[in-house]
Amino acid sequence: MKILITGGTGFVGRELTSRLIQEGYEVTILTRSLKSTQKTEVGLSYLEGDPTEKGPWQEAIKNHDGVINLAGASIFSKWSEENKKAIRDSRVFTTRNIVEAIPQFKDKQFHLFSASAVGYYGFHGDEELSEESPPGGDFLAKVAAEWEAEAKKAQDRGARVVITRFGIVLGEKGGALSQMVPLFQKFIGGPIGSGRQWFSWVHIKDLSEAFIFLLKHPEITGPVNVCSPNPVRNRDLAKAIGRALNRPSFVPAPGFLVKLILGEFGSVILEGQKVIPKRLLEKGFTFKYPDINSALESILK
Repeated sequence: MKILITGGTGFVGRELTSRLIQEGYEVTILTRSLKSTQKTEVGLSYLEGDPTEKGPWQEAIKNHDGVINLAGASIFSKWSEENKKAIRDSRVFTTRNIVEAIPQFKDKQFHLFSASAVGYYGFHGDEELSEESPPGGDFLAKVAAEWEAEAKKAQDRGARVVITRFGIVLGEKGGALSQMVPLFQKFIGGPIGSGRQWFSWVHIKDLSEAFIFLLKHPEITGPVNVCSPNPVRNRDLAKAIGRALNRPSFVPAPGFLVKLILGEFGSVILEGQKVIPKRLLEKGFTFKYPDINSALESILK
């Protein structure tokens, strides 16, 4: 199977590309700029193009069996109106352009795996959320809903559509931990706000294995939560990071300070959601790192 990936040079994309090639898939990474320093190996190729803009890159989609759509501007910043526009447009326009280019094959199934986020559900306190739960009403939830709606239009072209709603991805050399670990290493790490808010997360290795699992189970369509079956409260996450690094984990970040520094994005960190990967579990997927302590041990030690 030949797969085109948007966002393939990012934190998640690099790990997923490596795992797909290991499994025998051919991967094409869509990148805005071809560079001589880009990693090359058997089964990997690059295609130049900006997925937020229509262009010749769209023609290449017909030569693939599927697309894994990971592209999107980072949400980890203070949200100015300009940043919010970039967060929304990068996801919606990329997905729209991909869907418009999907061929209507009569002799084979085309697969679209489009990323989304557990932020789709909004903030629900201690309520346990599954793929059947409704969307929230905050900015990120609305973006996720619009993003997913664009992907679902591929069904009208006969494509199989899987919406992968990611928890916070934990791994080496990037992601949320790259923001957190330096604080703990400087002995100033700890819970954020009340520390009671839920943190739905996934080890990057489990995320990659989930994609392999989904590729091998074509009967699975629609939304799939890609997160650990054991979400944790923020205070327990802090304790686990401190334990893995052998550092204290009791220096709190007051909620008012988080909101002052991060603005609207601060609410995402201070509230969170408790999400369960119901469909993956029902289909028999096994997590290698189901609990936060084993996950952080494997990453940080």
